[in-house]
Amino acid sequence: MAIIVVGVDGSPASLEALRWALDEARLRAAALRVVHAWSSLYHGSEIARLATEAATREPLQRAAEQTLDAALAHTPGTETADIERRVVEGPPTPALIEAAQGADLLVVGSRGRGGFASLLLGSVSHQCAQHAPCPIVIVHT
Repeated sequence: MAIIVVGVDGSPASLEALRWALDEARLRAAALRVVHAWSSLYHGSEIARLATEAATREPLQRAAEQTLDAALAHTPGTETADIERRVVEGPPTPALIEAAQGADLLVVGSRGRGGFASLLLGSVSHQCAQHAPCPIVIVHT
């Protein structure tokens, strides 16, 4: 079965990418792998980092799962689609590239939640375009 991977971070562009990927999955009779990556930044000593990690990991994981849940809940048609959900701890680009190994298509939004609003491509879509192991579609809002 064909697999389409789509990255979701809750931004308008990623929600549009999810809608596009869902439509494409229907056309191709493909499974949809929806990926949300999260990470936290640690500061200070190794002991402080480990204490912070222990205290924040679980709530951050739950928040990431809620982001993915919300994206799927607000996208019509997901309830009947063949969807694999992946919430991955780590930076988004490597998570998406890993999830796209063996996939037929990677779909990302043109811009996520960070950085400079005037740029046409965000850093994740730019890096995925350069390193994806399969064809990629970058969806603009």
